[in-house]
Amino acid sequence: MFFTLPDFSDVSLRDYQETMQRPFFSLSKKKRVKPIEYVSPDKSVTVHVSANPEYGMATIWDADIMIYLASHLNELRERGDNDLSPTIRVQPGDMLKRICWGNSGRAYERLVGALDRLQATTIKTNIRANSKTRETTFSWIDSYTHLVDERTQRSLGMEITLSKWFFDGVMDKRNVLAISPLYFEITSGLGKWLYRASRKHAGGNGAEGFTIGFETLHQKSGSESSLPSFKNKILELAKSNMLPEIDLEVIGAETPRPKLKMVMRRFLEDNGGSSAATAKPSAKLARSLVQPAATKRPAEAQSDAAGDFVDTRLTRNLLAKAAANLKSVEPLSSTDPHHPSYAAVAATIPMSRSGRAKDVLDPDVYDAIRAECPGWDLDVLMKQFDAFLNTNPAEMPRNYSKRFHGFMRKHHERNKHDLPGF
Repeated sequence: MFFTLPDFSDVSLRDYQETMQRPFFSLSKKKRVKPIEYVSPDKSVTVHVSANPEYGMATIWDADIMIYLASHLNELRERGDNDLSPTIRVQPGDMLKRICWGNSGRAYERLVGALDRLQATTIKTNIRANSKTRETTFSWIDSYTHLVDERTQRSLGMEITLSKWFFDGVMDKRNVLAISPLYFEITSGLGKWLYRASRKHAGGNGAEGFTIGFETLHQKSGSESSLPSFKNKILELAKSNMLPEIDLEVIGAETPRPKLKMVMRRFLEDNGGSSAATAKPSAKLARSLVQPAATKRPAEAQSDAAGDFVDTRLTRNLLAKAAANLKSVEPLSSTDPHHPSYAAVAATIPMSRSGRAKDVLDPDVYDAIRAECPGWDLDVLMKQFDAFLNTNPAEMPRNYSKRFHGFMRKHHERNKHDLPGF
């Protein structure tokens, strides 16, 4: 028994929180065979991760696949589907595109390598232990299979069977947390882990956030770096402060035992911010996106110290307009870009502030939208989409054209019956 995943554009990202704050993955792209041994300070939680000598340990980038699958399982569970199975059929091209790995032959090879590591890595933990079980040993996935049509030999995708431990955990809604779509755009291994740990630790703590010592953070990460090297990397990430949704502040940076304070930016915005270190991130985010485009060649991927990057097809001019608009619109309560409130805000924005769809979008994307979503005024809907981005700066897309394409697909699916003559 298996099921096929729905369109990813309709799915909110969810991560499995029991794996977010502890060392379950290698943070390096280099092959790791040294085991991870973690014992919590109170001795109540243990995690042991061992690698297969041939494939190495599953990495934090391989975890993108697990987040992708967990998000869909959560979506189907919330829709009331009670007949879910750990065996899932996926289209590799769609998955690679959604987790920002690209869709080249090299990306497919990377996917196969990731699945090999996820299947070969062995985890032993007492998380979720109860009166009947002391600890559980598992791999992230039990198996994966390439499917082909018997007659034509054309690919039918893959079937991936998740471990029972992971599947059962995701099926409990208390165990999943929403994360930013920009998570997949973090390229630094430590940055990806720090975002997940910060989201888990700080998510429910309001403007007070969560403060943790560097030594404890180092232990929780499972990093092979020395503590001094680890500290320097954390200081760089905090200085750039460009992780999605999370504001980072180092307390006692010059002392022997510095600490890192993590706060969800939405709480800082609600309280108006408190200092330069915790300033409202919207303008800072916009500036960081605008500046690289003016100094680097268009063919280059824009990178910063935190490992985030921006697709340069989102032009400097467009970003400058978005940055200017960010201060002009108060945040709205809805996070759904199709909510009528954004249409109301869009009606107040002159067309000159966002430009015509045909001029802003990549030509192939524009043509695809016209073909897939006929009958809509793209200029009007682009203003609504921009209104959503302006009031939700943490959702600033890496690729504006592709993100708008996804917005239009969902809009068309929801509202196509309202079109004349449909």
